Amino acid sequence: MKHLFSPNIDTKGRLLRGTMAVLLFVGAGFGFAAAFWLGLVLAVSGAFVLFEALRGWCALRACGIKTRV
Repeated sequence: MKHLFSPNIDTKGRLLRGTMAVLLFVGAGFGFAAAFWLGLVLAVSGAFVLFEALRGWCALRACGIKTRV
């Protein structure tokens, strides 16, 4: 299991994912005002992207898909 979550992105990718997580959490704040399910989806997505940023791991790259950053 440790090999599965081994870091596969650099600092630039981590910063980009951290920024995306913050934007998703801000969007979740506005989303909860519009509809509960929208805010929940955005908050869960933000939590996953934050996990990727903190871990230095990208789910797409782990699946073999090449990403730019």
